[in-house]
Amino acid sequence: MRNTWTALLACILVLGLAAGTAEAKQGRGNGQENKQEAKASDKDRNEKSNKKDKHNEIKKNTPVAVTDDTYGESKDQKGRKGHNGYNGLLQAVENTKDKPAGAVIANLLLTKYLDRLTSEQVAELELIRNSDKALTKAAELLDKNGNVTDAVYMQEEAVLADVSNLDSYKKLDVLLSKAGRSSGMKLFVNGEKYDAKPINRNGTTLVPFRTASEALNAKVSWDPKEKAVTVSRNGVSVKLFVNSAKAYINGQPYSIEQPASIVDGTTMVPVRVIGEALGANVKWEPESQSVVVYEQSTISEAL
Repeated sequence: MRNTWTALLACILVLGLAAGTAEAKQGRGNGQENKQEAKASDKDRNEKSNKKDKHNEIKKNTPVAVTDDTYGESKDQKGRKGHNGYNGLLQAVENTKDKPAGAVIANLLLTKYLDRLTSEQVAELELIRNSDKALTKAAELLDKNGNVTDAVYMQEEAVLADVSNLDSYKKLDVLLSKAGRSSGMKLFVNGEKYDAKPINRNGTTLVPFRTASEALNAKVSWDPKEKAVTVSRNGVSVKLFVNSAKAYINGQPYSIEQPASIVDGTTMVPVRVIGEALGANVKWEPESQSVVVYEQSTISEAL
């Protein structure tokens, strides 16, 4: 997956630079025509040749320049010789952190020069490579160039880069609509979109019990005699009863506004009760009609 979106970003950069390159070539073409009109004399050519020889002689006796430290050869931390091109890339990535180019350069450094980077540099480059801002910008450029399908994929990566950013879900929904794939309410757990459809009942969002629970890596069970569903994780147990407002969290009674119910053979439960009881955040993004469930640890681990 990483190579796929990196290739897409590289294509974007090529497309973005194409126009400027064409203009530059045109300018050079005009200059070349002017040069062809004015032919240099034998004397001029000889003078140029002498100057070039002198320049080469001076260059041989000149101390190593700063650019040689950046792009020349040296030994890495393990004593192996190699080019210092990564120093130039490190300088470039500082100016392109929130742009598609930043993500491309960061990925290049992490894949080609990993053994030359410190742990602090690796951590910073990972954040740049996974920047939701850079990925969203790339999705916008792809959409502008008519590559809606690729734009959807890129924006999905942006959602995964920061699952708490509700604006990313809105932008994804716009692209899904353009691709003819957006319809009704959607469920996202830790940035992943699930096919199971949530429903709204009297202002309360209900989601398929098993889908939501297993997406959070929780254990689920069904008691046909009591018509009760139980979900447990990390020492927390939530028990709900179908068509009943009573519930139990770790054995303690708890009242809910909208009870669990069975819809077309699927047990639907109030997502906020389940999610928050298990320590997850539950958000509603109205424009895209997205139910967004994510764990706080997902965000803190990325920082």
